[in-house]
Amino acid sequence: MQTVFIRKGSYRNKDIRNAEFPLLKGFQMGSKGGFVTVDGTAVFGAEFNKIRVKVDAKHYEVFGGDPDIEATEPVQVREHVAARPEETEEQVMARIEKRFGYLEEMTQAILRGDVRAMIVSGPPGVGKSFGIEREVEKSGMFDEIAGKAKRYEVVKGAMTPIGLYQILYQYHQKGDVLVFDDCDSVLFDDLSLNLLKAALDSGKKRMIHWHAESHALRSDGIPNSFEFKGAAIFITNLKFENVKSKKLQDHLAALQSRCHFLDLTLDTMRDKFLRIKQIVKAGTLWDGYDFTPEFENELLEFMYENRDRLREMSLRMGLKIGDLAKISKDWKELAIATCMKHEEA
Repeated sequence: MQTVFIRKGSYRNKDIRNAEFPLLKGFQMGSKGGFVTVDGTAVFGAEFNKIRVKVDAKHYEVFGGDPDIEATEPVQVREHVAARPEETEEQVMARIEKRFGYLEEMTQAILRGDVRAMIVSGPPGVGKSFGIEREVEKSGMFDEIAGKAKRYEVVKGAMTPIGLYQILYQYHQKGDVLVFDDCDSVLFDDLSLNLLKAALDSGKKRMIHWHAESHALRSDGIPNSFEFKGAAIFITNLKFENVKSKKLQDHLAALQSRCHFLDLTLDTMRDKFLRIKQIVKAGTLWDGYDFTPEFENELLEFMYENRDRLREMSLRMGLKIGDLAKISKDWKELAIATCMKHEEA
């Protein structure tokens, strides 16, 4: 099979330099430039077994021979090219641990009032919400003991623009903290997005306005404009670089420029699995299940072996499989029936 050595290219806005891939289809021209189709498994993980890497014809070379693959541009053949070193398991886990350490540090800074706004991006089910909520609840516990009014709120699920305006007003004082979790619908509504931009702005004075007449606001005694002095954390499953809508890209870029943005860099199936393994090794995922270390390793091996069939690779999936293992010796069959995708006959 032919392989392709890419000196300079990109995939989903990530630079690819001096990397070697199995070549699936030769150079082609698309509406956004040239690309080659490769098997990205070794670099990006098992779910990226067929990807298009953007590249100029002068920035790649093909070697090997396979008459079934035809390139539309002439290519040079190399006798040997060293592939880009892949991160070891320890390196991946260290990178992930460092990112989650940053998340904890930034959340504490927001609770102290040193930072006013942050966006956290990462796939679902990796523990990004848990870490933030734990810090918020810990801080809120001291206020509760002291008899102070509640100054923190975790907002989940869909939200209308007026609902967003109301919650921002309710927690608009200095020291108040709002955590928006699983509220991605806000990003797809222009009015809600503009309210969020105002709340996350890094300017000294953040004014928020509601220009439409509203009986709900009048009845609750909420003014049509106010200064937002609180802090906000927006947790999203959305990978900003992968958004294709130009309009939404511009909005998201405006959000990123207004506040701190932390990408947890869990982009591949391997990353997600090693995050689960990290939590298992820390003794927190199956705490209370009375599993032996050997059996926990068996559960992890089962998840990894079936990584392409599981409905998702997440901590939640780990808990589901742990529950099945706790109730039945036939947990593997139950997991296949309830946790995996099934191909149509």
